[in-house]
Amino acid sequence: MSLAENKVLAHRWFEEVWNQGKESTIDELFHPQGKAYGFPEPHSVLIGPEAFKTIHRQFHSAFGDIHITIDDLVAEGDLVAIRWTATMKHTGDGFGFPATGKDVTLPGASFITCRDGIMTAGWNAMDMTKLTLQLQEPAAQP
Repeated sequence: MSLAENKVLAHRWFEEVWNQGKESTIDELFHPQGKAYGFPEPHSVLIGPEAFKTIHRQFHSAFGDIHITIDDLVAEGDLVAIRWTATMKHTGDGFGFPATGKDVTLPGASFITCRDGIMTAGWNAMDMTKLTLQLQEPAAQP
């Protein structure tokens, strides 16, 4: 694939999988033996679309209105590097504690390897500690 096609694949992943919540795109764009490293925890390794969809569902059950903005995207060869910012509302208990209703921000970066129009691997880094601290902060008083 060309660099331009790899960039389009990365944009499509974030738009459809995260912003639109389309699981069918995971099946289409993530290799059956693809590996996702560092999500949801730094030591996590998810293998294949089904494992990724399980965590995707958990994240979407905890956070509504997820919107990921791509801040930077660079491609070279079969590697695409993406710096992104997620904004979302904590609306469910899928993250391990009751919904707070808070709007939160999660900065992160992903490095994906693309081959033949699909992602074969992804390395993810995000500040989950910052996210947890945002959820634990007392609500602002009017």
